[in-house]
Amino acid sequence: MRGNNIPHRLNREALRILRADEQLNQLETVLAFFAAFVLESTLVQEIMRWDMAVLRESPWYQEIEQRGIRIGEERGLRMGEERGRREEILSNIEMSLEVKFGSDGLELISQIDQISDLERLKEILRSIVVANTIEELQNIL
Repeated sequence: MRGNNIPHRLNREALRILRADEQLNQLETVLAFFAAFVLESTLVQEIMRWDMAVLRESPWYQEIEQRGIRIGEERGLRMGEERGRREEILSNIEMSLEVKFGSDGLELISQIDQISDLERLKEILRSIVVANTIEELQNIL
C-alpha cells in the first residue's frame, strides 16, 4: 500500500466521513494513528490539518510522555551512577599507582583511562596491589 496513493485517498475519505458525523469525529486521532503506519507523519499531519498541540493534550500522549520521562530519568541515574563509580575506581587506581610506583606509575593513567568496563578497571586496581613492578603491571594491561 505504501507505493501508491490508495492510503492517501482512503485516509482523506475516512477523515471526511468522521468529521461529518458528530459521534465519529472523536475517532480522528485513531485514524491518524493508524494512517501513520502507511503514510509519512508529515503527510498525515497535512491531511488531518493537525495541530500537534491537540495531540499533546490527549491522554495517550500524556501517558507516553510520562513513561518516556521516567525511563529517561532512570537511565540517566544509572548512567550517572556508573560514571561516578568509574571515576571513583580511576581515582583509586591513580592513587595506588602513585603510592606504589611513584610518577612512573602515573604514566599508565592515560592508557587505563581509555577503559570503560568497570569490572576490568576493578581487576586493574587489584593487579596494582599484587604487581611487584611496573613491567609486571604493563603485562597485565
